[in-house]
Amino acid sequence: MQSVADQTYHLGPGDELRIVVYGFDQITNAYTVSDAGTISLPMLSSMDVEGLSTADLEEAISGALRTRDLAPRASVSVQVQKFRPFYILGEVQRPGQYPYVPGMTVLTAVSIAGGYTFRANKRDTELVRTRKNVSYRARAGSDARVLPGDTLLVPEAWF
Repeated sequence: MQSVADQTYHLGPGDELRIVVYGFDQITNAYTVSDAGTISLPMLSSMDVEGLSTADLEEAISGALRTRDLAPRASVSVQVQKFRPFYILGEVQRPGQYPYVPGMTVLTAVSIAGGYTFRANKRDTELVRTRKNVSYRARAGSDARVLPGDTLLVPEAWF
């Protein structure tokens, strides 16, 4: 079970991947993970990738090529070219959707959104992380790591 404390990057809908399979120019291309969490590869059909790491996907593609007797020792590389966005709501200057930046924390996400409003409760930011339609919620400090697809909720302070 994944929680918000899990810092491993898992693929999800909206991620754009660059897949290189050495010796298989038909498969080597850029792919976008669909809303259903799948990608369609020539010769291998549709693969469920949501929740996998890039290393897991490399192994899955290599295994599929072995299973179909296409390549006994396939060399596969998977890289995330474009991460899905993160969302920030509540007491920030410009709430909305923003591009993810690797290594992002709650504080950098708030900075991207223009900073806190004067009414913001800076200590009770809530982080919502969804994986395979299951949401996990936790209070997040300013140094908590933000991942692609996360939603930050900055509440109003009550004086």
